[in-house]
Amino acid sequence: MNNIAPPSPLQQPTTPPLHQSDADDDDENVKQLQECSSLYLSLQDCLVNSNRNWRSCQKEVQALKACNEKRKENDRGK
Repeated sequence: MNNIAPPSPLQQPTTPPLHQSDADDDDENVKQLQECSSLYLSLQDCLVNSNRNWRSCQKEVQALKACNEKRKENDRGK
């Protein structure tokens, strides 16, 4: 007897790999945020985890906004 099961027709499709230049562009955009980059990434994580529900990510939105405003004030003072 042959105990090898046929391939399942319901197998999950593999996701295509992210195009490397797209990833590089994202990295450059995040780097421009300087000290606010970790807050931006936290916001992105929250949006992914909440199915893009901005209301549930207001803590992260406000933290990023405050950081960005502080960064702009510091840039003006230079």
